[in-house]
Amino acid sequence: MKQIYSDIIQFRGNHYDFGFKQGQLLKDSLTVENREKQWKIRKPRFAIDVNEAKAAIRSFAPGIWDELLGLQDALEWSMAKILQDFGGYRLEYNRSGCSILTGPDYMIRNYDYHPKTYEGRYTFFQPSDQGYAIIGPSQRITGRMDGMNEKGLALGYNFMHRKKPGDGFICNMIGRMVLESCANVDEAVSMLKEIPHRHSFSYIVFDDKEETFVVEATPRGVEVRKSNVCTNHFELLKHENRFHLDDSYQRMEAIRAQQNQATDAIRAFRLLNSTDKGVFSKQYKNWSGTIHTSAYFPKQKIAWIALGGDRDPMIFDFAKWLKGENVKTTRIYGEVETDLGFPHIDRNTR
Repeated sequence: MKQIYSDIIQFRGNHYDFGFKQGQLLKDSLTVENREKQWKIRKPRFAIDVNEAKAAIRSFAPGIWDELLGLQDALEWSMAKILQDFGGYRLEYNRSGCSILTGPDYMIRNYDYHPKTYEGRYTFFQPSDQGYAIIGPSQRITGRMDGMNEKGLALGYNFMHRKKPGDGFICNMIGRMVLESCANVDEAVSMLKEIPHRHSFSYIVFDDKEETFVVEATPRGVEVRKSNVCTNHFELLKHENRFHLDDSYQRMEAIRAQQNQATDAIRAFRLLNSTDKGVFSKQYKNWSGTIHTSAYFPKQKIAWIALGGDRDPMIFDFAKWLKGENVKTTRIYGEVETDLGFPHIDRNTR
């Protein structure tokens, strides 16, 4: 078992200052060192046009562009390099897993991916200039792989495929933009229909009205359906599905078969986080091992997270934090069954 952790980052203020603070934390860090080494052994399969990226980002969430400017000034990098690592526009994406279950006032989510991509950052951000406050783990610093905002909108996404990519945003930046800009599921669905998608994902949105929408999104089209379970295949855009979907169907069947036992949030959390229920994955070398299980409660503004399986969640009262009460804990600890490196913990993670 490998001991891992996520740092808790709390910030109240404008986007530029948040970006600058994050740049200061990243400077000379293992995260940046490992990313530099990764770029030396693989060439990016995308082009960076600074003006186009700026226009695209500012059209959906202008504050995020200011955050990128803050990162640029703190790290003293070119904007092209900032966009390559943190911009979330026209970036390539590898395969992953992920499972999501919603119920009365909760969304539970397994984040399944490769350890070398996990940054180990759990963020609280309350902007003073524009946009909604958000709680959740970050991906590529500026993005969010799941989270909840101050209005009680919760979001997570599940990978489908990266065939025939288009010009547009990748999943974690889309997650951030939706959470920062949308107050409820209706606004989220509208934005997900409008935003340009680089790859094919399902975005699951949930709010205090307890309705769950699954937005099946590709560069070629978007469809919307209602469901409280989602893994890694499309139900409406079936022609877009990958050929090998056995694992996705098995996890969905495992959830549905045991769903009647998930009579409350903690039992639902156990269904996804327990390693013997058929949902939690240990396929870390195959880019689909469960790294964290998160939960969001829109009515109560409560968030849970556990790193690794068979663990009790750490609980955060986001409502109290929004009123100015800081979280006293500085790290979330856990363990996963792998010897693969994590870029914020291990050197030479490639």
